[in-house]
Amino acid sequence: MPSHVGGIDIGGTKVAAIVAGESGPLARRVMPTPKSGPIDTLPEQAIALLRQACQDAGVAESDLGMVGVSSCGPFVKDGGLIGLATPNICGAHSPGLPNDWEVIPLEAGLRRHLPAVRIENDCVAALVAERTFGAVVDEPDCVYVTWSTGIGFGFCVDGHVLRGKNGNAGHAGHMLISERQDAICGCGNRGDVEGLIAGRNLGDRLGMPTAELFAAARAGDAAALAHVHEAARWFGRALYDVTTCLDTRQFVIGGSVWLHHGEWLAPLVSEEIRRHFPALTDGVELRMTKLGNLVADLGALCLVLPDDWISAWRGTQPWSRLAPLPG
Repeated sequence: MPSHVGGIDIGGTKVAAIVAGESGPLARRVMPTPKSGPIDTLPEQAIALLRQACQDAGVAESDLGMVGVSSCGPFVKDGGLIGLATPNICGAHSPGLPNDWEVIPLEAGLRRHLPAVRIENDCVAALVAERTFGAVVDEPDCVYVTWSTGIGFGFCVDGHVLRGKNGNAGHAGHMLISERQDAICGCGNRGDVEGLIAGRNLGDRLGMPTAELFAAARAGDAAALAHVHEAARWFGRALYDVTTCLDTRQFVIGGSVWLHHGEWLAPLVSEEIRRHFPALTDGVELRMTKLGNLVADLGALCLVLPDDWISAWRGTQPWSRLAPLPG
């Protein structure tokens, strides 16, 4: 049995590293996601961040039995190992970014330093965390959704977490649901869910940052409010489409947009789901993540957490000692 485990969460805006022992998380470090430099900058800086967390915790790097990695995608196979081709990080897929990266050699870069690594899509990892410690513990039919910089999903059907041929099951944020040509996603799609409502794109059509858009909507600005209500309906339509495919029971929703605004958007989203084909949508529930913006960090740990630690953690909830992440 390992004495300690590590976790790395790689998102479009931040990278976090966390170290835990049997009693719970011991230390965490966070930095902005690197988006310039050599092609291996991201994995190298993630390793440096994990080493800093080990030092903070007083844990030798060699004491980490395994390291779980929760990462945004999509994933591609790069020499048989997982590489990242995410439009929120790679400039070759999103020309507004300050790099020409096409595929980041994530797994190869990490394995140069870590002998035992398990990598999953960040929403799959978040789903595992919510089924382990969160809002849907042991629920066999559930979906984790993030509404944040991007839109991502993690699917569980009949108790089985879905992954797919390259680990990309759950990239339903790239479902095409509109003909709008001004809803441009970083992947190049026009009119997919992410292009329509992701935090990176939502405010663009009104020429303002998304945070300002939501502030204006809450203040009663008619144009901003109509724009936000439309976004909630698009989000609900995406959840309806997923419901028709998976016959799911629970949606657990996280991400910065939902954490800040979900309480007043939820009725609109629920209405959009339920007004279509009740035979499929009756009884579907929306739940707020119980793990907040720590869900992907804890998801990375849950990928490698020893089974006999889980019951104790459920009782003590040691992650509550961690400060919430900003944003």
